[in-house]
Amino acid sequence: MSKEKVGNAGALGLCAFGLTTLVLMLHNNGLYGMNTMILAMGMFYGGLVQLIVGILEWKHGNTFGTVAFTSFGAFWLSFCFLLMLPVLGFPAADAAAVGWFMLVWTVFTFAMFIGTLRIAKALQVVFGLGSIGFALLALNDLTGIAVLGDVAAVVGIFLGCAALYTGLAEVLNEVYGKVIMPIGPVVRKEDVAQVESPASSAD
Repeated sequence: MSKEKVGNAGALGLCAFGLTTLVLMLHNNGLYGMNTMILAMGMFYGGLVQLIVGILEWKHGNTFGTVAFTSFGAFWLSFCFLLMLPVLGFPAADAAAVGWFMLVWTVFTFAMFIGTLRIAKALQVVFGLGSIGFALLALNDLTGIAVLGDVAAVVGIFLGCAALYTGLAEVLNEVYGKVIMPIGPVVRKEDVAQVESPASSAD
């Protein structure tokens, strides 16, 4: 019996993360104010879709994808609720609280970056920029140095573009059956050994 072919849920998760990040970072760069478009995008495409992707990655046996997409889906939902709850009468988080919020996400994202060193160079760029962006946002809130937020907004544009590129690359490379947009997969020594061992045994 042939194994059922499944789609690449990770490509959807990367596109969701990338586009939602771009929408927020265009705001942070001053193109428009905070509005319901950002909140709706964050809750549904950045939040809900990534949660679904994380569940699908779990069903496919991908621990990294499960942790990454489920976590960042929850991040977007948390971020949106941080902005909305004060409107409902709940106390707003102060700058220090938001700074520590961003700092713990910095640590988490950097830990995930370490994992990408075994996956693909495109993901290394995504999680590397994500670590830098979160760190700058954390320092901005904790120190009050506004220029750090400005730099974070620029880094965020590159982060969104990198995530979107990686997601679309996985889609187009699969559709065309060849590398249209390279993502730089990491070739591990054990993988090479597995490929070479049958030839060696045949000799």
